[in-house]
Amino acid sequence: MSIFEIIMLLCFGAAWPFSIYKSYTSGKTGGKSVFFLIILLFGYASGIANKLFYHFDNVIYLYGLNMVMVGIDTILWFRNKKKEKASR
Repeated sequence: MSIFEIIMLLCFGAAWPFSIYKSYTSGKTGGKSVFFLIILLFGYASGIANKLFYHFDNVIYLYGLNMVMVGIDTILWFRNKKKEKASR
């Protein structure tokens, strides 16, 4: 288990609740890229796969938590896109 990996995941993870809140309350997709969110999901899935196949430790839970938060933000992006199209 690497302390630097933990710090990185905690720092990234600290930002997602704010992003989710902004996505939920604004109802807009402006300033967010669904492509970027999907790349992040793939990155976190790769981190989980690495932990499962090569070096299992408790850091896998941080990867999972971050992936869930990015997943929520991605779902909100699609919800907001649908709302934007409906309001045109």
